[in-house]
Amino acid sequence: VEKGYDPADHALVAFGGAGGQHACAVADLLGIRRVLLSPLAGVLSAWGIAAADVKRFDVRAVDAVLSPEALRAHEPVFAEMETQLAAEIETDGVAPADIEPAIRSCDLRYRGEDAVLTVTTPDGNYAATFERMHEQLYGYVHANRKIELTALRVERVGKTRSMEVAPPASAAAALQPVQQTRTYFADRWWDTPVFDRSAMRIGHRVAGPALILENTGTIVVPPDWGGAIVATGDLLLERGDATSRRQNASTACDPVRLELFNNRFAAIAEQMGTTLRRTALSTNVKERLDYSCAVFDATGELIANAPHLPVHLGSMGACVQAVLRESPQLAPGDVVLNNDPFSGGTHIPDVTCVAPVFAPDGTRLLFLVASRAHHAEIGGSRPGSLPADATTLAEEGVLIRHFKVVSGGELQTAALRTMLTGGPYPSRAPEENIADIAAQIAANQTGIRALHAFLAEAGEPVVLAYMQHIRGAAEAKMRAALRRLGDGTYTFADALDDGSPICCRIDVRDGTARLDFAGSAGVHPGNFNANPAIVASAVLYCFRCLLAEDIPLNAGVLAPLEIVVPRGMLDPPRDDDPLRCPAVGAGNVETSQRLVDVIFGALGAVAASQGTMNNVIFGDAGWGYYETIAGGSGAGPTCCGADAVHTHMTNTRQTDPEVLEARYPVRLRRLAIRCGSGGAGRQRGGDGLIREIEFLAPVTLSIISQRRVRAPYGVAGGSPGACGVNRIRRAGRDLWEELPGVVSTSAGAGDTLRIETPGGGGYGRPQA
Repeated sequence: VEKGYDPADHALVAFGGAGGQHACAVADLLGIRRVLLSPLAGVLSAWGIAAADVKRFDVRAVDAVLSPEALRAHEPVFAEMETQLAAEIETDGVAPADIEPAIRSCDLRYRGEDAVLTVTTPDGNYAATFERMHEQLYGYVHANRKIELTALRVERVGKTRSMEVAPPASAAAALQPVQQTRTYFADRWWDTPVFDRSAMRIGHRVAGPALILENTGTIVVPPDWGGAIVATGDLLLERGDATSRRQNASTACDPVRLELFNNRFAAIAEQMGTTLRRTALSTNVKERLDYSCAVFDATGELIANAPHLPVHLGSMGACVQAVLRESPQLAPGDVVLNNDPFSGGTHIPDVTCVAPVFAPDGTRLLFLVASRAHHAEIGGSRPGSLPADATTLAEEGVLIRHFKVVSGGELQTAALRTMLTGGPYPSRAPEENIADIAAQIAANQTGIRALHAFLAEAGEPVVLAYMQHIRGAAEAKMRAALRRLGDGTYTFADALDDGSPICCRIDVRDGTARLDFAGSAGVHPGNFNANPAIVASAVLYCFRCLLAEDIPLNAGVLAPLEIVVPRGMLDPPRDDDPLRCPAVGAGNVETSQRLVDVIFGALGAVAASQGTMNNVIFGDAGWGYYETIAGGSGAGPTCCGADAVHTHMTNTRQTDPEVLEARYPVRLRRLAIRCGSGGAGRQRGGDGLIREIEFLAPVTLSIISQRRVRAPYGVAGGSPGACGVNRIRRAGRDLWEELPGVVSTSAGAGDTLRIETPGGGGYGRPQA
């Protein structure tokens, strides 16, 4: 059900001594209309253990590039494993003649990727089989990338004696009960026949209510159920009406199907994310999970998303709608790239990949799918593509405005590489960009295939109808939540550390709300400018959090909300020339967090969380690394804040120390909870984090952080959380030098960076 599959479309298989007693009742609860019972159901596990073949496996880690020479060099390893496994099987009592030939497999992956495929091939052509599997799973192959051999596997099987159970003969006479009894169903007593399972033959039928006695269990057949012994000897029970919800082609809204369809759309987005993570090259996507995937209707309205990054998901709809405006002649097989912050993007490193989903006949646009990934290096004036001192959009990296990267099924690699390596500040890692974009394309293809399968299964009219029902349900629940909040006016103001104000007035009236950000700062001279799509993301996230039930995050949540954004820091002017366009890099990561604090502050719902993503960016002329660092979450009326978590508009994670140190010239010196940094209160705010990184080579370093001056606020008498602190200790020195919250500098080999992240605010006055 969580993945959107209806149990009613399947049969329930019962086993265990008591399984037959409860199978039909469980099936009724699930809407399942068929139950299958083996003649050995009561002892099925034991029988399976006795009948199972004896299998042994072995695996040996290797590190080589796949080639015929490498396979020949490892032939002795394969042979040793085969001999050892055969000896182990013989010790379990299997005769040598009953041991089957060994099955060899290789764990393979493209160089630069972490996910492996286990490849078994009878002809020994592992490379061709791997590429065929990779294309089937991910939708593409890397024509010129080496394949790495990471492990050798061998499986050997010893066959056991046959334990097949012959089905009974066909019925020659009517089935007779062995006795009569009384049973209680549906608030009354029933005269009930009792049958002996051992006397039942193929074709014998029973009608409920009935009891069937077996040597290893009892089967209860309630009223409205009945069945027969089928050709395999199994008992197939069916409810009177054998149709399922799947066979119901009605487009009317059914609550059960609404939940299933919502989950199915969300599961498709989640499958897209899994493909993206497994096929991407960069640490930022594979390890930090800085990506998001979602499904949209034909107008670009959000239908469903996977549980990825709120700052991405709420703004992607604007990006998809911009693609529809700028690329109106989309055709099957097309894919469009966009990272323009003024066309629904967030900031330059967030590259969105949009693909249309047409009806199977290719005539009608039904959906769009999109994947957004943060590219840790895509150009800009400093490595890492998030320069803290940027004042124009051009300084933040390569701008991609609605580029058709796949046209008619053809990947435009050369044109993409030219774009990434051109301009005043080209990418320092174009091949990594291309690899991650290819992974985004593969993720979209996963979504397209899954949507086509969904359409084939449920029917286009039903799927499209429930797409609207899902949005309508979200809108209805949002209106109900606003009515519970109560009519009134709610206001709050906060500011960035440099004093730039963000103000919000929320007027709630009869299930609707108007959010007016008048009074917020004018255009920021640095890179803290946001855009209306980011504001919408923050609003969508906050109001979704107000709902105390699990509903889809889609465009329906925004329907009762009116958002008014004045020209300025939250809606800077656009210029076609990125050299004259305001910088926006920190608007996505930092201003979005302050927007959340202001909205929650107005509603008094929860104390402020750390209110920053603690962005750390470093690299040199050939590479860039980016990470955000966790902190404390704010306390609420019934809960303390959590320690050391990513909060609100970010949902990434810290890079694993082993991966960080293996791929970059750094050493992680410390990762610890910053004890006592959470604000005091009846419910205490969560503590921040301490992260120390030593640089082993010279790097350019940028930090973009907030809440270094203005502490995360408490609510209802709770104390604020501690401000964050950035420090660096130069090689050979004992003293720590404090760094500003926003800084671009350099670090040498032996220098150590220390980030102490803010704690969350407390809620309520501390009890004496």
